[in-house]
Amino acid sequence: MIAGRPGPALGRLLFASAFAIATCGLVYELIAGALASYLLGNSVTQFSFVIGCYLSAMGVGSWLSRYVEKDLLERFVEIEIAVALIGGFQALMLFGAFAYASSFRVVLYGLVFVIGCGVGLEMPLLIRILETEASLKELVARVLALDYLGALLASVAFPLLLVPHLGLFRTGLLFGLVNAGVALAAAYMFKSRHSTRLRGLAGGAVVVLALGFPIAGELERRVEADLFADPVVYRQVTPYQRIVVTKRGGDTRLFLDGALQFSSVDEHRYHEALVHPAMAGTSAARRVLVLGGGDGLAAREVLRWPEVQEVVLVDLDPAMTALFTDRDELAALNGGVLSDERVRVVNADAFQWLVDGGQEPFDVAIVDFPDPNNYAVGKLYTNHFFRLLRRALVPDGVVAIQSTSAFFSPEAFWCIVRTMEHEGLAVSPYHTYVPSFGEWGFALASATEVATFRRLPPSLKFLDAELLPSLFVFPRDMARREGPVHRLDNQVLVRLYEQDWLRLWQ
Repeated sequence: MIAGRPGPALGRLLFASAFAIATCGLVYELIAGALASYLLGNSVTQFSFVIGCYLSAMGVGSWLSRYVEKDLLERFVEIEIAVALIGGFQALMLFGAFAYASSFRVVLYGLVFVIGCGVGLEMPLLIRILETEASLKELVARVLALDYLGALLASVAFPLLLVPHLGLFRTGLLFGLVNAGVALAAAYMFKSRHSTRLRGLAGGAVVVLALGFPIAGELERRVEADLFADPVVYRQVTPYQRIVVTKRGGDTRLFLDGALQFSSVDEHRYHEALVHPAMAGTSAARRVLVLGGGDGLAAREVLRWPEVQEVVLVDLDPAMTALFTDRDELAALNGGVLSDERVRVVNADAFQWLVDGGQEPFDVAIVDFPDPNNYAVGKLYTNHFFRLLRRALVPDGVVAIQSTSAFFSPEAFWCIVRTMEHEGLAVSPYHTYVPSFGEWGFALASATEVATFRRLPPSLKFLDAELLPSLFVFPRDMARREGPVHRLDNQVLVRLYEQDWLRLWQ
């Protein structure tokens, strides 16, 4: 074989490597986007920036390939080794940068740019190396077809198989091994005076990545533990979110994608305020709909009302409802209500579930979604969603919705109120203080204004008949603000929410 020229076997390997390069490159990009979303929030913004940085870096790499004029196969193998090591350990480096350094974004976009440059360099080099194997027309068609098929495989496998079963650390290492394996195979098939050096480098990369694989889980647990003030007792990555439970003494906390969802010390304040004004605002609450609330804590409060005959709880993530059904210490927090025969758990997207309809109307709806910090959640606060929700209620049905902080995010809070009013609902905004969150806002709505409340259950820890009316009184620094309505085609709420919190931390 002439040095630097592929033989038939090496040529086939290099064609296959186009598929591997595309698959691995996109997986590294998805890991960076997922971690940026998890650690920084606002998934749409983070993925957009990561994708933009990666694609522009590929362009830079492609442009730089023009300056590689000789020893093309050697350069290809060296770049493949570098991408394998950087991409393979990317998740660990990003977690470490967030936990221990003050320049996470610099590390994030630096790694994305370097990986993108490497992938951008590899593809033009491949085409130039393989130019003796086929005509340019056929060569470009085959390489690009394999490139796009690899990207398709990565985009499907990442959320459905890789992250749920391997986690981000092991996923990165696995595809680093793929890159390093391609480099090692090419180095053994390639005959030149530098073959021994290339084989040593590629073999070393394989060994390093393989050694990282069995300890990746422990490394991930240790680094992630440093992101939380309390010891992590449970962690799981699902196709929908990253679930972390911490515990110190009598305080159990749930985090979804890094954001606190509740503290067992004061969650009763939040859930009593969310549920009982709506339950007390209707004459009878026999059928109750709970949207979100996969932890079962809202359903627990609903079942304090003896007339309740059925609770339908719709939560997207089956892992969440299973966790708070099967894990004894967590099921104890909700009183085991997810196993109660009156509770029917439906794992589905709440928006689509309402679109499909077919349910007997509900007397009360309790909406307990996360804050609208991204467009996926933002759709659950749009005027279209509230229109669907109103259709799911009896004519005098009552809905209560968590509406983010009326103090820290007033523009977003009042946008939710305006959006509900836009759909013809009579809205009574209210708020209460939850120590773990601060001043928190809710909205109570019905076709007609809720003017009176029934007697509350006697077993409540926080709310009583004297306190309830005071929740609807707003001080001047949380007074109503005017602005736009949140719609599917503008998603203005997400931007208002982000602006509110940016102002807070500036």
